[in-house]
Parts: sequence; structure tokens; C-alpha cells
Amino acid sequence: MRKHPILLGMVIFLILLGIFIASILALSYFSTREESLFGREKIAIIEIRGVILDSQPVIEKLIKFRKNEKIKAIVLRIDSPGGAVGPAQEIYTEIKKVQREKKVLASVGSTAASGGYYIACAAEKIVANPGSITGSIGVIAETLNVEELLRKIGLRPTVIKSGKHKDIGSPTRPMTEEERKLLQEVLDNVHEQFIRAVAEGRQMPIEKVRPLADGRIFTGDQAKNLGLVDELGNLEDTVSLAAKLVGIKGEPEIIYPEKKKFSIWELLLQETIQKFFQGWKENIPPYIIFYLPHLNFLGADS
Repeated sequence: MRKHPILLGMVIFLILLGIFIASILALSYFSTREESLFGREKIAIIEIRGVILDSQPVIEKLIKFRKNEKIKAIVLRIDSPGGAVGPAQEIYTEIKKVQREKKVLASVGSTAASGGYYIACAAEKIVANPGSITGSIGVIAETLNVEELLRKIGLRPTVIKSGKHKDIGSPTRPMTEEERKLLQEVLDNVHEQFIRAVAEGRQMPIEKVRPLADGRIFTGDQAKNLGLVDELGNLEDTVSLAAKLVGIKGEPEIIYPEKKKFSIWELLLQETIQKFFQGWKENIPPYIIFYLPHLNFLGADS
């Protein structure tokens, strides 16, 4: 029987291609798993990026890594200008719980300001680059008055409320002195909570923290001199420090949270839903339902 070298070559090529693809998929699968084939001691990385509006994803990762006995320490990689008060405080509290069982360190990327720094303070050590932006220990509430604009285009808002302060900060009328005082009291209270969290997390006297808590930002170098940061260095330096603190000898294995499998349908659906609700919020005045000025831990580049 006559042989067909071209056909045979194609069959061999397809077999080799299949083996190659299978190898790539296997490597990709194991690289995204929290459990690997290697027996080295592990350090987990949790990334906190962008404006902090939802605490649940970070808290879920903290809990998962806390329960994993093979993971000896957790490093928070923070690149955030801050965010909403509640989520930042929830993450801070969860980190404190994890600290009872495992070491948690914070690595500051380009920015860990305001709410980002609030979270970092819960870690045992904070490592920042010399040029990182941090600090911004403060709270801000913003509202916009559009009364004159509405008058020019012939719109007159009607507000129905259940109490005299229910529309506090409404953009359709000037803020009264009484309302300004009420909001200032709220901000001062949250600001005091922030100061105490920094003092507790950094183990600094509150009298030393208070003068620094006027909203100003610091470079990593300045923050280290002020006691707001422990060491200067990058993510790799933070991992090395974590390994040293927990007694890992040699190179630790770095574990990232398991990545969700990509789905083009899910991506499109998520984008559609997000755009729908964003448009809904932008076009329906929020003060008609539950209006409240935004209260945020926000810092540089926010």
C-alpha cells in the first residue's frame, strides 16, 4: 500500500498541535487555581484597585485565604484613591479578624489614599514606593446646587418629604445653616473614626495622628518618616517581608484568587445591566427617593 507523506505529516502536525494546546490549557488552569501541584509554602495576593464601593469581593477573598491552611500570609496590593465609608470600614474590620490567625501586609502601588490608606492601616506592615501617594486622612461630602439652571430652563421641582431634613443636601435649593451644621457633625464623627482607626492600626498616639489628618497627601518617603508607612519597597519586597515574618525559607509560592472563567455572554449582559442602572440613576433624580449627599473617603486622583 502506497504511503501518503503529506497526509501523514498533517496527522502528526495535528497530534502535536493538540498536545501543545492541551499543555497550554493545563498550565493556564493550574496557574489560576489557589491550590497548585507544588508543595512550597504559600503567600496570597489580594488586589484592591480603583474606587472602593463594594467590600464583598475583597471580604470573600480574605475569608477564603484565612481558611486555607497552606497559605501562611496575605499581601494586599492597594492601588486606590479611596471610596465609600462603609465598604472601607468593612474591609478594615475583616482584615483585623484575619490578623488574629495570619499575617496581613499591605503593598502600596501608585496610590493608597484616604479609604485606600484606611484599609492599609489594618495590616501589620505597610510597604510603599518612595513616590507612592498616600495619606489624605479625611472625609468629604459633596452636593451640587442646580437651582439657577433649573430656573433658566423653566423647571420647578416639587419635593414631598416625611421630615424636614429628609432632603438635606438637595441640589434644587440652597443648604440652610442648620443643615450644614448637621452634615458637618456627621463628617466630624466619621473623621474621628478614621483618626482612631489609623492610630490603632499604626499603633501611634492619637495626638500624633490628629495633626496629620487634615486631608493632605504624602509621598511614600514622607509617610515613612511620619510613621504612616513601615518600609519602602515594591510588591516583591512586601512578599519577601511577609515570608520572613512567617518563617518561610526559600522562595514562597505566590497565590492569586481563582479567576472567574471568561464568558462573552456574561460580559455583555453585565455591561448592559450596568449601563441600564447607571442611566436610570443619572436620569431619575435620587433625591426623589432616598436623597443623601455622597459621604466618601476620597483622596488623590479620585
